Amino acid sequence: MNQQTLAAPENRGPETAREWIQLLARYRDPSALRSSFELGVTLVPFFLIFAAAWWSMSVSYWLTLALSIANGLFLVRIFAIQHDCGHRAFFRRKGVGDWIGRGLGILTLTPYDVWRRTHSLHHATSGNLDRRGIGDVQTLTVEEYRARGPWGRLAYRIYRNPIVLFGIGPIYLFYIQNRLPVGLMRAGWLYWTSSMATNAVIAAMVGLMFWFGGIAALLLIFLPTTVVGAVIGLWLFYVQHQFEQTFWETEENWQLHDAALRGSSHYVLPTILQWLTANIGIHHVHHLYSRIPFYRLTEVLQDYPVLRDSQRMTIRQSLSCVRLQLWDEHNHRLLTQAEARVREGCG
Repeated sequence: MNQQTLAAPENRGPETAREWIQLLARYRDPSALRSSFELGVTLVPFFLIFAAAWWSMSVSYWLTLALSIANGLFLVRIFAIQHDCGHRAFFRRKGVGDWIGRGLGILTLTPYDVWRRTHSLHHATSGNLDRRGIGDVQTLTVEEYRARGPWGRLAYRIYRNPIVLFGIGPIYLFYIQNRLPVGLMRAGWLYWTSSMATNAVIAAMVGLMFWFGGIAALLLIFLPTTVVGAVIGLWLFYVQHQFEQTFWETEENWQLHDAALRGSSHYVLPTILQWLTANIGIHHVHHLYSRIPFYRLTEVLQDYPVLRDSQRMTIRQSLSCVRLQLWDEHNHRLLTQAEARVREGCG
């Protein structure tokens, strides 16, 4: 993975992450016309594929399943637009973005106001070893892992197992955890309203699907689409921050902008996947300035090659990130269990 520094000579950009903030501010204003277009070219195909899948139940269940799996990719793009709404990066008027985000949250099984708050905490604490726990993948340091007993180590290894993390994890997160304002249980009525209102509409939607299409509609359309979207979404979130030379520091050494830039990857995807994921792979720029609309992130890379060439990770390279589980505070890198045993004597 390319980890070029961002000390940029000549006109390639400023030398510090904080200076990048000032420069990137000019990309932050969304276009209402462009945002509406992006919303349309995402929702229209999504509902057309849904309709085709529903029709195909009378032709072939295999065709229904294939269409529903494909629609899971559009659900990822819907979530990415919801994500931009949460950052006030999709429409200038906060109310417009919030209500669109709430509507999209029904499709993504995600209570928008709860997610927006926990995600803002993720941005505010990403890479901070002393503020882990909300909106991140649990990551232990080598010393913390060594301090655990046998059962604690086993529990962590099970949690970080790919089958659990990317199989059970997405199902638990989107079907169970999202039904309550986890992390904000005592934070006020807004988050409970968000969760319960979203749950009510989802229940009505599922009920109507069952009423008109029976159990087949749920098993062949609803479940495949949402599960595929959830799995891909969690995978994207994982590789955006869980790579070998990511950024973690204790509170006293942590700095927001450095963590944003150095602790987020540039996930280089084929053009069609980049479109379906709404440029979310350009995550280092997004974390550095989250108000930039997703459709303007490519402009930043075109104007500043140093950002285009930094933190790059291909799909092939990303597969090896699954084995990285423990943060080495001394060498500032994520280690596999095998590397940790060799270097630190972990059992």
